[in-house]
Amino acid sequence: MNLILFCLSISLIFPISHCALQKPPPLPILPIPTASQLQWQLSSMALFFHFGTNTFTDSEWGTGQVDPSVFNPTRLNTTQWVQVAKDSGFNRVILTAKHHDGFCLWPSEYTDYSVKSASWRNGSGDVVKELAVAAREAGVDLGLYLSPWDRHEVCYGKTLEYNELYLGQMTELLTRYGEIKEVWLDGAKGEGEKDMEYFFDSWFSLIHQLQPGAIIFSDAGPDTRWIGDEAGVAGSTCWSLFNRSSAQIGGTDPKYSQGGDPSGHDWVPAECDVSIRPGWFWHALEAPKSAIKLLDIYYKSVGRNCLLLLNVPPNSSGLISDEDIQVLQEFSELRRSIFSDNLAGNAILNASSTRGSIVDSRFDPYNIFKEGIYTYWAPEENLSDWALHLNLQESVSFNVLQVQEPIHMGQRIMAFHLEILNEDGDWRRVVNGTTVGYQRLLQFPSVESQYLKFVIDKSRADPLISHLGIYMDQFSILNSAINRSSRTNFYGSQVLRQLTHNHSITASI
Repeated sequence: MNLILFCLSISLIFPISHCALQKPPPLPILPIPTASQLQWQLSSMALFFHFGTNTFTDSEWGTGQVDPSVFNPTRLNTTQWVQVAKDSGFNRVILTAKHHDGFCLWPSEYTDYSVKSASWRNGSGDVVKELAVAAREAGVDLGLYLSPWDRHEVCYGKTLEYNELYLGQMTELLTRYGEIKEVWLDGAKGEGEKDMEYFFDSWFSLIHQLQPGAIIFSDAGPDTRWIGDEAGVAGSTCWSLFNRSSAQIGGTDPKYSQGGDPSGHDWVPAECDVSIRPGWFWHALEAPKSAIKLLDIYYKSVGRNCLLLLNVPPNSSGLISDEDIQVLQEFSELRRSIFSDNLAGNAILNASSTRGSIVDSRFDPYNIFKEGIYTYWAPEENLSDWALHLNLQESVSFNVLQVQEPIHMGQRIMAFHLEILNEDGDWRRVVNGTTVGYQRLLQFPSVESQYLKFVIDKSRADPLISHLGIYMDQFSILNSAINRSSRTNFYGSQVLRQLTHNHSITASI
């Protein structure tokens, strides 16, 4: 009895503090991505390999009647393809296992129009297998494109018969070659071709059954959607939210695809496909885009909450061409030079509020300087004043803003802006933005200041920020100046050399 009275008296003198208990994280706002969608989004970029009989006939859309013996890549080296991807910062590759002409890059049991009828490797070759092995050994994810439109098979147009054939071929691809991370299909079909009903729901169900971790791409999802153009450019406002019921494969409104839907019930982030060359297949007389052009595309795809799918077609010898490799190396160097140093990394931070308390490190504003999306700043709930104040400790020049949301908690931000403090003591707005998502990159004319204010103007729920950075992109500025003075297009190597020359001059003065 005495012990009980003692315990009661202690509890009255020293009451248990509920404030000492940690505040849980905020609720996610639906919809949210699956684990596979998260992994896909974190990869940021993938390479597309368009390869087949078209490579040898200088064609884009093959007729399906070309003799399969023309397929003869005598120096085929898929290890080189994968290494080029990896060295350039791409950790996913996707192969056109079958394009519209119906030629299969694996020995399918359902058609003779494949590598087994080619002169290459005496009909015993398997491009899909070689790429799968190379990707697995390099730790690079593999995806496959299986064209629904088939200009070779006579059963195309016979709904039941062709859907059975398509699912048979899909099963071969998804059961023979190990883990497949993405299955790519589209609604492309030429005018005047046979009418054909595709059993998409059956296809998607089978894919998810055979490869549960695979992302399915199409015009309308279900896991990732086409951005609506083949220029690699997303809308300046781009939601991962989408209504699949409002989209139809082969007939989706491009504007809806580009922007997504802030009221969407489905999480279907966008993929931006574009070719490094004018065509999708290799053509001897075509040249690749410049690294500076790829950087511009990067800002408008990866920098707008999308994954960049860059097509780099192997040539007729079976290799990635040297000129394409050079551009990819320059593109990689440009990104490294710009984004390797966050100029705000040593800033003193002050947040308008912090969830729980200012001592709760789980929601601390300094989380925005940590790597990854799983740490973030969270403001106190039920407020409308959301801002981060940065003291850079010295005056800094910059022209790029990077913002990321912890998308596993849902996409939230609808509008934001960045301000700098001028020398006269006034705040000046530098740039406005709308959606953020996984990553937003905004370019603007160069500014200089020690004090910044990042303000979230509108959000679907309490905003969360996983990363914030500022950078100086001297390459885009210099390239614009060179182009204005010469009226010609320059490759990244020329801009890199010019910038290095300028730095050398500055250092010698």
